[in-house]
Amino acid sequence: MSLYDRLGGERAFQAAVDAFYRRMLSDDRVARFFDDVDMEGQIAKQKAFLTFVTGGPAEYTGRDMRDAHAPLLERGLTDEHVDVVIEHLGGVLTELGAAADDVGAVAELAESLRADVLGR
Repeated sequence: MSLYDRLGGERAFQAAVDAFYRRMLSDDRVARFFDDVDMEGQIAKQKAFLTFVTGGPAEYTGRDMRDAHAPLLERGLTDEHVDVVIEHLGGVLTELGAAADDVGAVAELAESLRADVLGR
């Protein structure tokens, strides 16, 4: 069974991504990075990306992580901000009842993207 299926599939991912962005937008450490973002589009992209990387039925066609986050680096994106993303993603999944091992697997996926997100 895929990580996507273990986490609850499409319905769970919609709830998780919505809750994740509510957390991000209310967190002063990272909210400014979303000031000029079309959140409806962002939510759709994030849902497709997370579905894809966890083995679900989606094809991610967005930009690669390095290119997509380059403008955010110019605005001060750092390791601390990536930590906040991982923190909120894990918190949401835990609140939605995901098993600790699955939350850890998602955190590992997010961590594996850190260097690209930060342009290293």
